[in-house]
Amino acid sequence: MKKMVFSFFAVIFIFINGINAQILFTYGNHSVSKQEFLKAYQKNNNEKSTSEKSYADYLELYVRFKLKVQAAYDMKLDTLATQKTELQNFRNQVADTYINDNSSMDKLVNEAFRRSQKDIHLAHILISVPKNATPADTLKAFQKASAAYADLKNGKDFGDVASKYSDDQTAKQNHGDLGYITVFTLPYDLENLAYGLLPGKYSKIYRSKTGYHIFKNIDVRKAIGKIRVAQILFQFPPDITESTKMNLKQKADSVYNLAMSGVNFGELAKKYSGDNLSFQTNGDLPEFGVGKYDVLFENASFALKNDGDITKPILTSFGYHIIKRLKRTPVSATENKETFNEIKQMVQADSRANISKKILLQKILTESKFKREPVDDNNLGIFTDSSFRNPSLYSLNGIDKKTILFVFPDKNITVSDWIVYVKSARNIPSLSNGKTYKELEEQFIQSTAFEYYRNHLEDYNKDFAYQLNEFKEGNMLFEIMQRSIWNKASTDTIGLKNYYDANKKKYYWEASADAVVFTCNNEGAANKVKSQLQNNIGDWKKLLNASDGSVQSDSGRFLLTQLPIPEQKGFIENQYTSFVVNQPDNTVTFAYIIKIYKERTQRTFTEARGLATNDYQNFLEEKWIEELKKKYPVKINQDVSKTLR
Repeated sequence: MKKMVFSFFAVIFIFINGINAQILFTYGNHSVSKQEFLKAYQKNNNEKSTSEKSYADYLELYVRFKLKVQAAYDMKLDTLATQKTELQNFRNQVADTYINDNSSMDKLVNEAFRRSQKDIHLAHILISVPKNATPADTLKAFQKASAAYADLKNGKDFGDVASKYSDDQTAKQNHGDLGYITVFTLPYDLENLAYGLLPGKYSKIYRSKTGYHIFKNIDVRKAIGKIRVAQILFQFPPDITESTKMNLKQKADSVYNLAMSGVNFGELAKKYSGDNLSFQTNGDLPEFGVGKYDVLFENASFALKNDGDITKPILTSFGYHIIKRLKRTPVSATENKETFNEIKQMVQADSRANISKKILLQKILTESKFKREPVDDNNLGIFTDSSFRNPSLYSLNGIDKKTILFVFPDKNITVSDWIVYVKSARNIPSLSNGKTYKELEEQFIQSTAFEYYRNHLEDYNKDFAYQLNEFKEGNMLFEIMQRSIWNKASTDTIGLKNYYDANKKKYYWEASADAVVFTCNNEGAANKVKSQLQNNIGDWKKLLNASDGSVQSDSGRFLLTQLPIPEQKGFIENQYTSFVVNQPDNTVTFAYIIKIYKERTQRTFTEARGLATNDYQNFLEEKWIEELKKKYPVKINQDVSKTLR
């Protein structure tokens, strides 16, 4: 027994010491773990390879950072209104990027990529179900779909069955042939049905919101991508006669001949096209893929071999089209970041994103320990209706506005919250039209859960908590540096002058010159400046004010090494230096040399003020760090430090 107790405490001792061994350093009563340090180091280290020196240098920087931030906490700078506002604004900006289910989203993106690699030639039978269908309407539609399916099972041609049964108005003409479709062409549930079929096979009856569907996969081809075209449309009017159709065909042929003879296609579109939108843009249509337009129009567009090729007039149900190919974009077959980001945006804008959202909702409900309270749905519905008729109603059937519906760890959702949601939803048709209270309740749970999760995100997402704290402490660092160092260095003129006097040897002019430096938008502007100032350099300020921003300039005493001149040669008083073209914007810089100082001379306090202020800030900071290290003694765990690499 004694051995067991000893072993138990030995394990606990080793475990505790193992945890303590991961503390990299302490400052006062605070500690920093090896993990925290390495995370910061890996994020901010710009060196291609690590070294003992890079770890040591960054450790010193991180110790100083933690000391300054602790001083800011002690001054309660985190409670300032400006600090709180900026932190909340940052939180609002980045929170949504963390509220997702990456695993399910990645699956949807990968699936969409795979499907994008092929087009499916699809045929379709639709049996419509009215929006507000009665059970009898639904049964009648199902029986019709079943009859169509039975004909297919008996070996009848799919096109003939579509012509006979389909409620799609075009089915009589096209025998249910939809042409080719690809990913994102159809609603996601129908897309799943289509991509689940082998070539030559048809589906079972499928019920959607619009009715019953039967699909057939006619064949599959490699995806042909997207295309941009321009068109000239000779549009058919309603109830068109054969003679009018013939006249439009003759007109289309004439315009086609003009296009082929070299007349500008865009001008012809403006003059002749009946498309009320594209004629304004020289006939240009937005880029499209398969399944977007009439099958005949798409086939003719994708049949064009080269950019600039033009079709003869193509007949569709809309009229005669003359089509010019502008650009063809093949489908990317490479699984790279750019392709997946583009597909991800399309997935997020598509109804399939709701799948990922539902998975995330379940994750949120589980992680947040969401709990429903036992409230009768029927009584809740009665109370809701009654409260709208009588806003002063307090209680009914054991339910009042304080009755708790759902519980989160530190928040109760009451009937009062529910009434507010229903009232607002009634003003938004997409949220409330035709929905039962049960459906609205599910929406309410989703809305409430996402809001709670968003407001407590740092409790559930370590990466978000880290980024939020990083921003907070970075802001606090700036505030305390402003108060303790930067403002003091710039306003303490006596202290700055004393520092300059004590360190004059640091502030000398090496070889230098009085000069005016010009930067111009381009070489033409530079030549113009040089020409206008040829006789009187003193007018450079007037010229600058009249330049509308095309010329920037600065005057003063500069080290020769600071002046823009190739190879630092050719400095001549009262002369312009050669032009230097800056990359990548091709601006041009040159200088006018007024006076040259070849000897090393002492800088006056005024001349050295900028340099001295920077050094004085560093001096004040070092004194402050010494004080902070006395206030919060720093102890480095050398054993852990040696394991950083």
